[in-house]
Amino acid sequence: MRRRSTSFLRVLWATTAMLASCSALAASCAWPDWDQFRQHTVSANGRVIDASTPEQVTVSEGQAYALFFALVANDRATFDRLLHWTQNNLAQGDLTKHLPAWHWGRRDTKPGDAAPSWGVLDGNPASDADIWIAYTLLEAGRLWHERSYTALGTVMARAIVAQETAVLPGLGRTVLPGPVGFHPQDHVWRLNPSYVPLQVMRRMASALPEQSEWKAMLDSSSTLVTGTAPHGYSPDWVIYTSGKGFGPDDATKAESAYNAIRVYLWAGMLAPDAQGRASVLDTFRPLADFVAAHGFPPERVDTQTGTPASNEGNAGFSAAVAPYLAALGRSDLAQSQVQRARRLAAQSPLGYYSQVLALFGLGYLDGLYRFDADGAVIPAWTSTCPASH
Repeated sequence: MRRRSTSFLRVLWATTAMLASCSALAASCAWPDWDQFRQHTVSANGRVIDASTPEQVTVSEGQAYALFFALVANDRATFDRLLHWTQNNLAQGDLTKHLPAWHWGRRDTKPGDAAPSWGVLDGNPASDADIWIAYTLLEAGRLWHERSYTALGTVMARAIVAQETAVLPGLGRTVLPGPVGFHPQDHVWRLNPSYVPLQVMRRMASALPEQSEWKAMLDSSSTLVTGTAPHGYSPDWVIYTSGKGFGPDDATKAESAYNAIRVYLWAGMLAPDAQGRASVLDTFRPLADFVAAHGFPPERVDTQTGTPASNEGNAGFSAAVAPYLAALGRSDLAQSQVQRARRLAAQSPLGYYSQVLALFGLGYLDGLYRFDADGAVIPAWTSTCPASH
C-alpha cells in the first residue's frame, strides 16, 4: 500500500511539474522586436552593445532598459545574464555596495599593448539607469516571486537616495543625474526631466514606504516635468537656482532633443487613472500639434521659444511619441507614427537608442505591458497575450 501511494505521489508530482512547465511556456508572449534586439544587440554574456561607437560602448542605461524588457518578455535567462554582467563589470562585482558606472567600453591602446583592453571609461553612475534597475528588480521580485531581486532593488534604492539626490531649497528632495558634476555652484543644480519617469517614481514611493524620501522625490519630479516646458517642449537639461527656480541650461542651449524625447514617452504610458496625468499630458500638447501638422516629431526644439529646427526626428522619435498621442485620444495620429517608425526601421537598421525607444513605445502600444495607477508594471504574460502584429 505504501509503495502504491508513493508511486501515485510521484506521478502526481511529475504531472504537476509538467503542467507548471507548460504554463510557464504559455506565459511568454511573442515579441519579435525584443527577440531581434536580444539576438543582435545583447551579447551572449549579457552586455548591451552600442555598435555605432568606436569603443563599442555599453551604458548603464542600456543595461537597465534591457532588464526591463526581459521582465516584460518573461525572459528570466536573459534577465539574469544582464544582471550578472552589470554587477560584475559596472559595479565592481557587488551592486549592494556600488551603483553601476555609466560608461564601459574599449580603452585606447598604448604602444606595446598586445590587444585593446576593456573596462569602465567613466565611473560616475547615472541616476536614470540606477532608478530603472532598482525599479525593475523590485518588480521582478514581485512578478517572479524572487526575494533576492527585491532585496537587491531595495538596497539600490537606498544607495540612490544617499548618493544621487539632494534637498533643493524650494523644490525639496530631488533626483540628481549622478553623484558628481551636477552641483556647479552653491545654489545651482543641473537636472534632467527625462531621468524621472513619474510612474516609476510613484512605484518606488509605494513599494518602499520605509524610504520616505521617494515620496518627496515623486513630488519634485512632477514639478520638474511639468514646470520646465513653457512652450510645450521638455528640455534635455535644465538649471535650478535657489530663490529663482528653473532656468535654461546654457551648455545645451535649452534644447529639447535626444534626452527629452523620453519625457513624452513616459508621459504617454501613464495609467489613465494615474494621479496628475491630465496635467502632464496637457503640458506637451504643442508637440502633438506639431506632429499633426508635419507628420513627424522634430529632432530638436528651442524650448525657450518653442521653435523647432528643420530636421525630422528618426524612427525612435516616432515610436516614442506614439503612446503620448494615443493617450491624448489622437489614435489616428499615433498609428501614423507607428507606421512611420516601422517604415524607417525597414529602410535602415536602427541604432541602439532608437531600438530601445521603439521597444518601449511600440511594445506598449502592442499591448505587451502597461502600468497601473500606482506605477506597477503589468506584463501581458501575467494575463492574456495580445494578438500578433
